Amino acid sequence: MLEVDAEGLLRAYAAQPAREFDWEPVFSVAPRTRAPIVREHLDDEGQVQRTLELAQWGFQPSWAKEKGPRPINARYETAPTNGMFRAAFASSRAVVPMSGYFEWVEMADGKQPYYVHTTDEQLLHAAGLTTATRTADGQWELSVTIITREAKDAAGEVHDRMPAFLDEDLMPEWLAPGKLDADQRGRLHGALGDVSDQIAATLITQPVDRAVNNVRTLDRKDPSLIVPLMLG
Repeated sequence: MLEVDAEGLLRAYAAQPAREFDWEPVFSVAPRTRAPIVREHLDDEGQVQRTLELAQWGFQPSWAKEKGPRPINARYETAPTNGMFRAAFASSRAVVPMSGYFEWVEMADGKQPYYVHTTDEQLLHAAGLTTATRTADGQWELSVTIITREAKDAAGEVHDRMPAFLDEDLMPEWLAPGKLDADQRGRLHGALGDVSDQIAATLITQPVDRAVNNVRTLDRKDPSLIVPLMLG
């Protein structure tokens, strides 16, 4: 979920809007919906520009079949070498901003959602990979997948996987435009593992209302979705 609006995101990432960028806080982001991502590119003068834009959550390479899989996650362990993600890891990396995320624990009476976030309520910068597909009207549609890794610390209490997060220091290297060679990919992959280990130690998990379980009826703009719940 992402409870920061467009203006706050542009300020937080010192970015410019790409095309028409608009975003209102939401407290649940579902697969196949669009969410903000941060990317960098070189402009006509060779200067690095950082932009914010919307991408559909669910990776769809241009060569993939229309009804083929659209993975929402890429495993950290294989992302640099997996055929689906290898090219994107080399040259199409992005940051997926989030305030936190949900995981579920199977209980005797159903699935109990937990909200995972930082202790200081700061933005989290998830490592993402993007691709673009041309639509029927000739436009390019971005899609994104989030890299996940083995869960650590508090995140591991509710699920065995978690997003791989970047810090402010690694983010410029992750976003840097250009294609990485094999050695560069290996170094960046290792740095992501180290940094995401550190960030995992700052996370806390809190049970929340099961209203978040029903994607058909929930109000994605309802802040009560992340209010901590006392379990009996």
